[in-house]
Amino acid sequence: MARAWSLTSRPQGLPTSDNFALIDLDRRDLGEGEVRIANSWLSVDPYMRGRMNDVKSYTPPFEIGKPMDGGAIGTVVESRSDRFKEGDTVQHFAGWRDEAVLPADQVQPLPELDVDPQAYLGQLGMPGMTAYFGLLEVAGAKEGDTVFVSAAAGAVGSTVVQIAKAKGLRVIGSAGGAEKCAWVESLGADAVIDYKSGTPVVKALGEVARNGIDVYFDNVGGEHLDAALAHANLHARFAVCGMIDVYNSSKPTELRYLARLIGNRIRIQGFIVSDFKDRSADFYRDMGGWLKDGKLKRNETVFEGLETMPAAFLGLFSGGNMGKMLVRL
Repeated sequence: MARAWSLTSRPQGLPTSDNFALIDLDRRDLGEGEVRIANSWLSVDPYMRGRMNDVKSYTPPFEIGKPMDGGAIGTVVESRSDRFKEGDTVQHFAGWRDEAVLPADQVQPLPELDVDPQAYLGQLGMPGMTAYFGLLEVAGAKEGDTVFVSAAAGAVGSTVVQIAKAKGLRVIGSAGGAEKCAWVESLGADAVIDYKSGTPVVKALGEVARNGIDVYFDNVGGEHLDAALAHANLHARFAVCGMIDVYNSSKPTELRYLARLIGNRIRIQGFIVSDFKDRSADFYRDMGGWLKDGKLKRNETVFEGLETMPAAFLGLFSGGNMGKMLVRL
């Protein structure tokens, strides 16, 4: 019998294991045009925290007692569709479970790049596309810019660092702890600040961004966003894809330097990767080229077994991942 994780209650603040339950899924025969997939890799992403709240957003909230979902990679084990045959490796959005039954039009074959399948849940999937379009389209990063990237050791942030360097930009990253900072440096970042060092982010950023920053790629919000405002140059552009610092907090964010956006004409734009869903060919063209040229590295933090899914998810909020957080089945 297949199993899936569900929400038992909506978290107040940081979720706990009590908010989740592993439930059985009834096995059924396939309908015409459906496929059965044995999942092998499950994606764990910060945006899933927002779906645990019963609020209107860009993606529907998880339903109490129903299977949760998210990105996944798996193998077709049964097919009643002409599009897929048994043994095909595919990607889809029925994660948080070990087996998925889906209409074939909700399943995609993997692009033909020389990478491990799970890469399509990270650097060559949704997080990578977020990095690519956020940096180049939303922020309009260009030659001569200095780019500041928060959560630079994460799946999105580490890809932003590498795309920026491939484009010849100066990059400042922020990460927590010596190991993560060293990883960001190995990706080519020109400077890295350790936000866990005890030095306020605004001061640490000022020491390495003497001439200010032109682009800020925000994964964190809070103190990092405020520091970016403090050191933003005239006409700086901020691309905001996440604010993990505030997902579990009920306290309002304090931005002491918010008024600087007026005089410096700072543009702050939030975005969702699905805004660019029709331009995946651009992403794979450029990322495939950089991959071939050896300009891309990736890292993964892997939890083993479906039972570890909540623990892996909670690890996102304690800095427990370097690169992409994944669960392997």
